[in-house]
Amino acid sequence: MTTEANTASKILGIKEIKEYLPHRYPLLLVDRVVDYELGKTITAIKNVTVNEEFFNGHFPHQPVMPGVLMIEALAQTAAILSFMTMNVKPDENSVVYFVGIDNARFKRPVGPGDQLKMDVEILRTSRGIWKYKAQASVDGKVAVEAELMCTIRASEPASGGAGQ
Repeated sequence: MTTEANTASKILGIKEIKEYLPHRYPLLLVDRVVDYELGKTITAIKNVTVNEEFFNGHFPHQPVMPGVLMIEALAQTAAILSFMTMNVKPDENSVVYFVGIDNARFKRPVGPGDQLKMDVEILRTSRGIWKYKAQASVDGKVAVEAELMCTIRASEPASGGAGQ
């Protein structure tokens, strides 16, 4: 039996999401986490609005969310699950890099007013590489699916500039 306290603990609002992701506007693409099981799965939401910067150029006459941004939203969702699973919060030196994107398929366009529901499952982790099965849908219809591989690294310190 699920209690209200258990259900509430499986939800993250934007404040908590920002604790697990270094991304900020305009590239923060996760609005809410609605469920998760550490080490296994996560479900998150991206509310797509007409005010998104990318709609100004993609495409003004027929606004469509770019596929690469849907993949990025899935990767951000995966990163949240990974950090929570490791029981760490990233610091200013943490960077999550793509290692691979396999079997990406785009099934339907996503536009203003849509709510992108992102489901990510950890398939395995090995030597610092995380592999996920990821799918985003709108109204129960798959918009994109892919297998993602990522790694978490400390960023390189900034150099003093050119020629140093």
